[in-house]
Amino acid sequence: MKKIIFTLLIGLFTFNFSSAQFGDGGGEVYLNGDLIDAKFQGGGIDKFYDFIIENFDVSTVEKKGQIIFTFNVNELGEVKNIRILRDLGTNSAIELIRVLKKTPKWEPAKRGGKPISIQLKMPLTFN
Repeated sequence: MKKIIFTLLIGLFTFNFSSAQFGDGGGEVYLNGDLIDAKFQGGGIDKFYDFIIENFDVSTVEKKGQIIFTFNVNELGEVKNIRILRDLGTNSAIELIRVLKKTPKWEPAKRGGKPISIQLKMPLTFN
């Protein structure tokens, strides 16, 4: 069953890296190249989406479309300030929040070698 859900979800989830917004959590975006992105479990965004796929209950999705969400990865690598900007119904929003709250710590982003908080904005698309 998990393999079926994984196969189904891998086709349903999409990520547009250009939509990720990195900053200090206060809206500042660093473009000067000295920002090192946060890493999820030693990998990138793909590993993060794998985590969502493994933990998200797709039966909570009430209709086709896209969920847009934001969250911060703070200096300690913790996921904080989760916000659903666009949902596909209350149940899917609650389920996404549940999954994001159980996210293991990230390796925090760094600027000038020091950990910083960043904000990520991401879509999940359900067809």
